[in-house]
Amino acid sequence: MEILKKYFPNLSPQQIQQFASLYALYSDWNAKINVISRKDIENLYIHHVLHSLGIAKMISFTSESEIMDVGTGGGFPGIPLAIFFPECKFHLLDRIRKKITVATEIAKTIGLENVSFRHCGVEEEAHKFDFVVSRAVMPLGDLLKIVRKNIKQEQKNAFPNGLICLKGGELQAEIAPVKRRTIVYDLKDYFDEEFFVTKKIVYVQI
Repeated sequence: MEILKKYFPNLSPQQIQQFASLYALYSDWNAKINVISRKDIENLYIHHVLHSLGIAKMISFTSESEIMDVGTGGGFPGIPLAIFFPECKFHLLDRIRKKITVATEIAKTIGLENVSFRHCGVEEEAHKFDFVVSRAVMPLGDLLKIVRKNIKQEQKNAFPNGLICLKGGELQAEIAPVKRRTIVYDLKDYFDEEFFVTKKIVYVQI
């Protein structure tokens, strides 16, 4: 939890309380339904929460922005972002019902009111959003094809509406088809921990 205060010193008392609650909640749920590698639960704040909040280093969503998290799993990056941006609305999707159950119950327990959940694939979601976010769900080109329909035309943020993905490793081939509309951010420029050396944010304007 202290790692979050290091990089985000202006968190409100409510945000601190919500973030602090996550470890016990994910540990408890993970013992019943495996949404995070059991070996990795000790690294929850660096590998999952702080990783998700890398998006908040890249963009500050304006109030009332709507963001869809595709393939959220146990709620990443959607739940940390919803805590961080309480004036925005987040819609979290996953094809696996038990993962949506975990994310829904955790959000309910910490009193997170700006999130909604749906058990489905993104192909079934018709609502439009300012941004779509995801964390290593599928290759960039495949994801772009199925989320274009979900991006609003009207703009309200400093960045044009689009797709924001948390990725790792070598990405040149993956982004080549959309390079002119893409910006890649290295998370090692924001966070000192070794985990982030190969982690990146890929933003694609749609």
